[in-house]
Amino acid sequence: MTEEPLVLVEWDNKYSVGIALIDDQHKELIRLTNELYQGCLAGNEEAEDFFFKTVRKVLDYTKFHFSAEEKLMENVRYPKYAEHKKQHEDFVIQTLNDVKSFQGGKKFVPNNFVRYLKDWILSHIAITDTQYAKYIHELKRQGTLGNVIGI
Repeated sequence: MTEEPLVLVEWDNKYSVGIALIDDQHKELIRLTNELYQGCLAGNEEAEDFFFKTVRKVLDYTKFHFSAEEKLMENVRYPKYAEHKKQHEDFVIQTLNDVKSFQGGKKFVPNNFVRYLKDWILSHIAITDTQYAKYIHELKRQGTLGNVIGI
């Protein structure tokens, strides 16, 4: 009998913004967060190497996802685009700074970092992403959306 891996967070439809492309990317961010969490549970040097490799994957995928969201928001002329993009930039900068501090010898608790990541992603989806999704769905309802890929 194999044990199911512990997960920090599971996808729930309450996180859905109703845009398949974005929902699929959010699911992948949650999967990567859980992968990072798994790496934190081992607690040895090998786990540290795994943690840094996975953090890189999370950051790379996050940048890819943010780029897709920003392109979508630009295409629909989302009025809060600049502040949404700033949240993305601040998150990436904060995450990179945290990892650099840890690599530089600062005491760092990977479990706390993963929980920060989870909390940021879920609150960002629930609040900020939901706002632009509502805007897009309203454009669609009005018939003024045009031809935007992924919607």
